[in-house]
Amino acid sequence: MNSRTWILMAASLGIIAVFFVLREHWSHALGVAPYLLLLACPLMHLFHGHGGHKGHDHKDGA
Repeated sequence: MNSRTWILMAASLGIIAVFFVLREHWSHALGVAPYLLLLACPLMHLFHGHGGHKGHDHKDGA
């Protein structure tokens, strides 16, 4: 079997494991959700795809 097959098998097993862990500990997972949302804000600012701040042209249109 090639490496892609192993990666797909590992990802499938990981998704199944996460499902069962979340099913048993859903109340704990929901308690962390607001903090994950707050963490997503700076990460989206850094990685939202505009290539950093070097592409901005700040010219005064006269």
